[in-house]
Amino acid sequence: MSEHVKSFAAVDLGASSGRVMVGRVGPESLELTEAHRFPNRPVRVPEGLRWDILSLYAGVLDGLRAAGQVDSVGIDSWAVDYGLLDADGALLGNPVHYRDARTEGVAEKVWATVPAAELYAATGLQYAPFNTLYQLTAARSTAQLVAAERLLLVPDLLAYWLTGEAGTEITNASTTQLIDPRTRDWSHDLADRLGIDLTLFAPLRQPGDPAGLLLPRILEETGLRGPVPVTTVGSHDTASAVAAVPATGERFAYICTGTWSLAGLELERPVLTEASRAANFTNELGLDGTVRYLRNIMGLWLLQECVREWGQPDLGELLRVAAEVPALRSVVDAGDATFLAPGRMPDRITDACRESGQPVPESRAEITRCILDSLALAHRRAIREAEALADHPVDVVHIVGGGTRNELLCQLTADASGLPVVAGPAEAAALGNVLVQARAHGLVGDRTSMRRLLARTQPLRRYEPRGDPAAWRAAQDRLTAGG
Repeated sequence: MSEHVKSFAAVDLGASSGRVMVGRVGPESLELTEAHRFPNRPVRVPEGLRWDILSLYAGVLDGLRAAGQVDSVGIDSWAVDYGLLDADGALLGNPVHYRDARTEGVAEKVWATVPAAELYAATGLQYAPFNTLYQLTAARSTAQLVAAERLLLVPDLLAYWLTGEAGTEITNASTTQLIDPRTRDWSHDLADRLGIDLTLFAPLRQPGDPAGLLLPRILEETGLRGPVPVTTVGSHDTASAVAAVPATGERFAYICTGTWSLAGLELERPVLTEASRAANFTNELGLDGTVRYLRNIMGLWLLQECVREWGQPDLGELLRVAAEVPALRSVVDAGDATFLAPGRMPDRITDACRESGQPVPESRAEITRCILDSLALAHRRAIREAEALADHPVDVVHIVGGGTRNELLCQLTADASGLPVVAGPAEAAALGNVLVQARAHGLVGDRTSMRRLLARTQPLRRYEPRGDPAAWRAAQDRLTAGG
């Protein structure tokens, strides 16, 4: 291998699967290959829904073994969830899953102390029942939290097990609802008022910071030759994915698609207005002082749950038939918390259509088309509202992540938004992870240089808008009226 090309292992953990990818980066080259992929199956135990963190860690070790010799390791995952450690550094139980019911009704208790508008003005984070702030409030006085000496968000927990060094990466920390997006530091006043002990968190780290070296026992188990550094990346997978948006200018919107759709803009400063709060937009932190101004939309979770309920039929054939179903017969609010929990998703979709007085989709193809039309409509609304609230015009929409493989969703998003859609890369989070490592090791330059390299080396597909824009406006009006 050329001395100007280095290899980086990207541990990329999603809500339904994990993977270890190997990126080989040179001044004009970027190649990504999959070393190992493994399932992420939450487990329901008597006390609730939990992540099987030990299985995920075993998958990471297997992946590093399969990756072969690398120059660095970076870890990203979903947000908000955490593990608690005791005074000896031992894990106090499996991390609670963000879909667990323990946060039901907790937000109202928090707002009784810090009203919702004040909370948004301080943290810029949209309301979501599973934000870490609400999880910690729900856990107050539990034996685990009382015994805890350290709290580590999921990617930081895995990095700690690999290196023995603890830190809290800033892009993921910004999803806790305990960070001030203006100062990019903890909101101490807010935490004090809510009785949250910020000393539980390890010191903040920035993407690109060193996070320690793989421990000798990790080297022995994986067969890697030391020293192998772990490099802090944008450890919230959306932060890594946005870093891998192959934009050539600034007037773009992005949609990170997968289990969730995260649709929004990359800004230089947060938008903390009351109008922004009312529209439920979030201000999460990104690379290089940027803000990810976005809305969380339920995403392909809706379809994933239906497919699971239907016994895993062939997805390609399902999408082919769904494309032939008449458009926009029925739509649902893809951001509705009604769809958050697992189970009975087809029934919940049809119930929502029935209750809103729309035609009830009956076949699997009709339900699938309803979901994809609804997601495209939610993408349209998020992009248009973000443009207006941030006063940031958009000329093109970049779709990255697993949803880029869903050609129907990409075309429908172009149709709904009335803007061209550029789809790709599919493994955006892993690529962003790799590029931050490569930058820390001197192989690429600034964010613009990273994006130019992506645009030159990754397969992208462009979708032009087609059809009647009035049909999408009417569908949005129908949904708004139904709400």
